[in-house]
Amino acid sequence: MEEKDTSLATGCESPTADASNEAAQSAQTPNAGGEVGKKRSSFTGKIGFVLAAAGSAVGLGNIWRFPYLAAKYGGGIFILTYIILAVTFGFVLMIAEIAIGRKTGASAINAFKKLHKKWAFLGILCAVIPIIILPYYSVIGGWVGKYFFTYLTGSGAAAAGDTFFSSFIASPWQSLLFFALFVTVVFVIVLFGVEKGVEKTSKFLMPALVLLTIGVTIYTLTMPNSLEGVKYYLLPDFKKFSIGTVLGALGQLFYSMSLAMGIMITYGSYMKKENKIESSVHQIEVFDTGIALLAGLMIVPAAFVFSDGSPETLGQGPGLMFVALPKVFQTFGPVGGGILGALFFALVLFAALTSAISLMETVISIVIDKFRLSRRKACLITYIGTLLLGIPSALGFGAFKKVSIGGMTILDMMDFLSNSVLMPIAAFLTCVFIGYVIQCKTITDEIELNGKFAMKKFFNVMVKYVCPIGIAAILLTSILDVAGVFKL
Repeated sequence: MEEKDTSLATGCESPTADASNEAAQSAQTPNAGGEVGKKRSSFTGKIGFVLAAAGSAVGLGNIWRFPYLAAKYGGGIFILTYIILAVTFGFVLMIAEIAIGRKTGASAINAFKKLHKKWAFLGILCAVIPIIILPYYSVIGGWVGKYFFTYLTGSGAAAAGDTFFSSFIASPWQSLLFFALFVTVVFVIVLFGVEKGVEKTSKFLMPALVLLTIGVTIYTLTMPNSLEGVKYYLLPDFKKFSIGTVLGALGQLFYSMSLAMGIMITYGSYMKKENKIESSVHQIEVFDTGIALLAGLMIVPAAFVFSDGSPETLGQGPGLMFVALPKVFQTFGPVGGGILGALFFALVLFAALTSAISLMETVISIVIDKFRLSRRKACLITYIGTLLLGIPSALGFGAFKKVSIGGMTILDMMDFLSNSVLMPIAAFLTCVFIGYVIQCKTITDEIELNGKFAMKKFFNVMVKYVCPIGIAAILLTSILDVAGVFKL
């Protein structure tokens, strides 16, 4: 970063003052290009940071995952639960990670080490998570690319077929081809760097994503019987509330808002000191939640149009978008359905790209900081590694379909390991680290460089007491659920 970390002159009541001072000095010139003494790349301003961070948060978690979870867990009651958790748990975890990144000027693998050497292991854990997620996430991105290509070439009728999706993911060459194409596009974008690649791409994709979301949502709401879907989706039915609703919403929070995987720490390290962290986090949350809600307004009411909201349709999970919506698009004729399908999957592809960009950028930053390589070499290593690690997930529904771990496919296992095990562990340990090791003041001082931290007392209580208990509940329940001790 170009500015000094003046927050360290406040005299933190932390046992790691020396380590923090070291972090402040190194934050001025961390290695972003493989050569000691080079200044770390940074976003040009607050708008660039917010759009890039929102681009990270807004992805398949919002467009693909959020709607089917909302449908599964009762619609309106799930949304109400998610919003409450987003403005509490989500706010606290996001603001903490961004502050850690900006304070240390480093990616996750070095940030925790700079604040307290004995906690370097937490940085390693946060580094492992995006390395696991990026390959299988890119496989799903390839699926989206396949559907976009299908509609773009005028073959929307084929996409509406009952066996189109299952046949596609079972085909080794098709799965590998679209997976490789998706990874290559992300690689080319990220290769240009933070300002020329990530920031400029996000500034284009985010407004386009908003416009496409609003347009397709309005179109969906004009369909017959869509009002019943809107009622199910927006009106809370407290009879449908359960522990599964809470745990589903909490798990979605990590996935959707890019928490506990090092991304926000990395983006925070690119944030300039004059930009306000608290207001930026509020804007990112509004953007992220708004896109998720709009995505649900497209998909859930469409399910009611197509099947009158049958339990089989609403409960089919990940296939809700890929299987149900093409059938709905097809009912509007080859031209109208083709245009609508192309627009929709363009939207989803944009969302997948923005999050994949942030995942790859995070992994690249980790490689640079750990091995002192040039950015170009780190990009190439990450690109090749992603391709190799993603092959098992890409073939998990075809050539490797007989490989089952705990009754889950390879892709499902990677998702469970990262989202339901490692991310809750990382988030729990981050709260313990802030609340009881370096003390909350270390973080709140960084946030208050630009003025008063309005929600400081709330932050302190949440990070020390409420968040650790809630996150521990996610982890324990997820493991017991998979182990068969009980089912949600």
